[in-house]
Amino acid sequence: MKPLPILLASLALGLEAHAAVKDIRDFGAIGDGKMLCTAAVQKAIDDCSTSGGGTVLVAQGDFVVGTIYLKDNVTLHVAGGARLLGSPDIGDYATDTHKNMYKNEPHMDRCLIFARGARNIGIEGNGEIDGNGQWKNFTQKTGRPMLIRLIDCARIRMRDITLKNPAAWTSAWLYCNDIVVDGITIQSRANNNGDGLDFDGCEQVRVSNCAFDTSDDSICLQTSRKDKPCRDVVINNCIFASKWAGIRIGLLSLGDFENVAVDNCVFRDIDDSGLKIQMCEGGTMRNMVFSNLVMDHVPRPIFMTLCRQRCCNEIPEGELPPMGRMQGFVFSNIQIDSSACGKDSAIVITGMPGHPIEDVVLANIMMTTGGGGTREDAETIPREFTPETLEGWWPEYAKLGGTVPSCGIYARHVDGLALNNARIKTATPDARPATVFEDVTRLTGK
Repeated sequence: MKPLPILLASLALGLEAHAAVKDIRDFGAIGDGKMLCTAAVQKAIDDCSTSGGGTVLVAQGDFVVGTIYLKDNVTLHVAGGARLLGSPDIGDYATDTHKNMYKNEPHMDRCLIFARGARNIGIEGNGEIDGNGQWKNFTQKTGRPMLIRLIDCARIRMRDITLKNPAAWTSAWLYCNDIVVDGITIQSRANNNGDGLDFDGCEQVRVSNCAFDTSDDSICLQTSRKDKPCRDVVINNCIFASKWAGIRIGLLSLGDFENVAVDNCVFRDIDDSGLKIQMCEGGTMRNMVFSNLVMDHVPRPIFMTLCRQRCCNEIPEGELPPMGRMQGFVFSNIQIDSSACGKDSAIVITGMPGHPIEDVVLANIMMTTGGGGTREDAETIPREFTPETLEGWWPEYAKLGGTVPSCGIYARHVDGLALNNARIKTATPDARPATVFEDVTRLTGK
């Protein structure tokens, strides 16, 4: 018969009586917030996996760890009131945990929780996983470990947990499939580059009922390999606050993106863009729908770019990828209040000469922008996103060289743009027109 504490834990977790629950304290972990418990937690995970799988329980205390490795059929359960706390010493983080795929960012290669090729794994509970990632512990010089990195894993479940204070990204999911993320909270403002959920070359992704407060993009969809598309992604019922973008699709874009649906979400206090959709490295984007969104204090509710830029660290330096393709985007039922964001608050959609973004629908858009644009602003010709104007950097709004010449929607190099009930007003007077279209063909509903 199981000891009483383990039996009670099994019942509390809603498990069948025969399922394994491994309490890390039984393997020598001490939750005093001081003792390094990496070996004890890893022993519990290994024992749980080799015995057929089950739950590794973190309860009653603050348990300090360096890198730990999730294994097949193991769910890490951090109970309410408990905390898994990242060590403040970079030496406690392993170096065999793959790497960050962006160029010029090897300082983010290490991580706290890692899995490679694992099946049927989970992270759950009402407790916290805290990366302890403040500047006093981690800088670019020391290295800044991510909180979680999963590569080539399948059937992953993450529920209810709070993830906070990573030294870099909160999570990187590379080439994984069958993912459910439900009801989690991410707070990642302790350091720079605090992305929330980054799905690179992943399929069958469902993210629901989550709240984000991040120092960088809250959710990213990426493709760092040509043979690994990002496909079949649903995001709904989420709340985003971010120092950069709410949802970014692309940038790392060697592979294809297709079949993405975002619905019933709130974006507030975003410093850069609500939806940031960018094809840079030769892949194809198609079949995306964004509906029933509220955006409050978001300078660029939609920012779409098609260009050429080296982003992935596996593209040789000095080499440029081919032009990609973007086709089939619907944005509908979006309420926007950017009245406090000044004259740089607008929807911006820009392809390249001879390489238009194709088939975009903007329907039922209610938008209040900041206003304040001048006649000189109305005559501005934004720079094209060429390799020369980008100067090795990302295609950010600032690289346009100034404010756009419209106060509401600016689109150029687009083939197939439909406007249906787009209502635009400004909080302060603006000398620019509400919409400006340059090199836009098959325009309807102007």
